[in-house]
This record gives sequence, C-alpha cells and structure tokens, in this order.
Amino acid sequence: MTNTVLSFSGGKDSMFALHRMIEQGITVVCLMTTVWNESGETVAHGEKLKRLEDQAARLNIPIEWVVTDFENYTADYKRRLEEIKETYQLDGIAFGDIYLEGHRKWGEELAQSVNLEAIYPLWTKKERSIDLLHDFVKTGYKSKIIKLDEEKLPKDWLGREIDQHFIEDIVKLDVCPLGESGEYHTYVYDGPLFQKNKFQS
Repeated sequence: MTNTVLSFSGGKDSMFALHRMIEQGITVVCLMTTVWNESGETVAHGEKLKRLEDQAARLNIPIEWVVTDFENYTADYKRRLEEIKETYQLDGIAFGDIYLEGHRKWGEELAQSVNLEAIYPLWTKKERSIDLLHDFVKTGYKSKIIKLDEEKLPKDWLGREIDQHFIEDIVKLDVCPLGESGEYHTYVYDGPLFQKNKFQS
C-alpha cells in the first residue's frame, strides 16, 4: 500500500480526492497545507488554520503546514515536502486537481524532484467535471461556499450549500461547475470519513 501525503485545502476537491484514495486502498498518512507567512491563513482559501486542524482531527489524519510566500512558493513546498517524506516514509503525493494541465504539470514536476509518485484521483476531462460534482454530493459530504469570485457568481451565493439545488443552478451559468478556475471555494464540514465527536463547524 502506498504511503501518500495529500495536498489539502479543506474544500470539496481535496476531501473527495481523499475519499477516492481510501476507496482505492491508498494509505493517506498525512495532509499538507500551504500557509501565507504574513497572514497565517491558508493559501488556497484564506482559511484560519484552526478550521483545518478541526477537519484533520475528525479525519484522524495528521496535518502538516508549508509556510511560504508568493516568491518562494515552489522552493518552500519542495523543502517541506522532503522533510515530510522522510518523517512519514512517503511513496507519493496526491492533488485534488481535476483538468487544468498547468496545475498537473507543476505537481508532477514537484513530485519527480523529490522522487515521489504524483497521484490525481479526480483527474478527468473538462466536459465530464459535472459528473464529479454529482458524485461528491451523492457520496454524502456537506460543504458550503466560503469564498467566491463576484464577477462570475452572484454575491449572495456566499455561504451556499453544495447540494443538488446548487448543481441545478450553476449549470445554467457559463462557469466551471466545480469552480476549477477559482469561481468559488468551499469548506467541508461533514461527511462519511469524519468522526462525529471532535468537530464543530
């Protein structure tokens, strides 16, 4: 079984990637999240670290931080990944990217530079991305929009639940239904992998 670290934002894509890997028998030994050194918030969603610590506790998976800035992002990520690789005896690193080739190229080059396998559990064609959103909702995860691009989505969608009604509405718009281009970001607060007694949303 492959010992893997998952690049983790706390949102639906990284959570669903985790779900898929566990289904496939891949051992996720830790989560890895990038944090801006000035704000102390996550790079992906601008989240407070306590919120991700809560998720990790309920998932019973340790979480590790990569503290960085824009200029040194890749170098800091690689350095921290090398440390985590040694600590957890890693074989691979997984990402929740879906179809953006540039993101995948960066991840694969990073993994190769530290001699790890790059794993993309959600990878699919752009035109099939809506199927992933349906699968995510059907699997039973609960998530809400915590950040959105007001030029692409209505402002009042902030805080909205990702459910069947959301799917019905977002497919009417000329945007990626999964938010792959930054249309929106989510926070997962419940679902099949969570233990029920350690977490508050």
